Amino acid sequence: MDRRSILRHAGMAGVLASAAAPAVHAQAAVRWRLASSFPKSLDTIYGAAEVFAQKVRELSSGRFEISVHAAGELVPAFDVVDAVQKGRLEAAHTAAYYFSGKDETFAIGGAIPFGLNSRQMSAWTFEGNGLKLMREFYARYNIVNFACGNTGAQMGGWMRSEIRSARDLGGLKFRVGGFAGQVLERMGVVAQNIPGGDIYPALEKGTIDAAEWIGPYDDLKLGLNKVAPYYYYPGWWEGGLQLDLYIHRRAYEALPADYKGIVETASAYAHVVTQARYDVKNPGALKQLVAGGARLRPFPPDVMAEAFRHAMALYAELGVRNPSWRKVYSDYARFRSDQNLWFRFTEATFDRFMQSQKL
Repeated sequence: MDRRSILRHAGMAGVLASAAAPAVHAQAAVRWRLASSFPKSLDTIYGAAEVFAQKVRELSSGRFEISVHAAGELVPAFDVVDAVQKGRLEAAHTAAYYFSGKDETFAIGGAIPFGLNSRQMSAWTFEGNGLKLMREFYARYNIVNFACGNTGAQMGGWMRSEIRSARDLGGLKFRVGGFAGQVLERMGVVAQNIPGGDIYPALEKGTIDAAEWIGPYDDLKLGLNKVAPYYYYPGWWEGGLQLDLYIHRRAYEALPADYKGIVETASAYAHVVTQARYDVKNPGALKQLVAGGARLRPFPPDVMAEAFRHAMALYAELGVRNPSWRKVYSDYARFRSDQNLWFRFTEATFDRFMQSQKL
């Protein structure tokens, strides 16, 4: 079923309402297993899969059940693509950039440095060419993808030592998710991709010097403020991380049409709920972190400028040697340019004014 057709006929409000779901007429019971790349303790990002599964169960009157399993329960966090591709699992919930080692194009489906913000990413996916292009790419991995959450713009992470200029990044052992490491390595960083549940002990033991996860609410749960005092912003590598629901193609194609519609509706519902939860929970958590001694710092201007330069150079290089990247990124980049022009006069100007007021 085409996602756009649901959105056009029902609208987003209709998609989010259970009344918009297709009727289920005594379909056979279906049982799936879904592997998350996230620990159960993170009720926001892990919870997106639970929201999805619960809505599927609700809309199918209990006939379609999806059990959700935390990272490591069925497969390790970074093995979920292989498990779904090979049909060992029906579904997974993850961040696409974790798998950029297979092909850098994966990252575009999640977040790339200096990419789209969350609203722009949803627009590209639902009403631009994003879903079409990523579906074509994922087909080679036997995957059908659905947007299933967004974290919004992220923080830049926790550092043991203050970063005063780009020179201070040299030799820094930094836990950073997926594709962003390629840009940071060009700046002298030793990038390491560590699952969320393993970050705290690595930072505490000094195995790494710095780490980023998502933002205040999750960082507080992980306790990262206890082992590194400096809290940087923004996470320029994740202006809006879109999370993905991956489904094994044959499992999806075997579903009756009503159940396919339920999957589409439930994933759109989880997509909206997840960012709403982050937007609600992050402000209070940030206040708590600062009250507890976290030292908020913006990245120095030369860090931002150098990172941007390296990111654009990397994208140009990938366009030469990776046909999949070239096809998807060329559309993404055009969309980003138009969106930034529009947001410059509207969202950004309004936000800057409101943030300067004392309310």
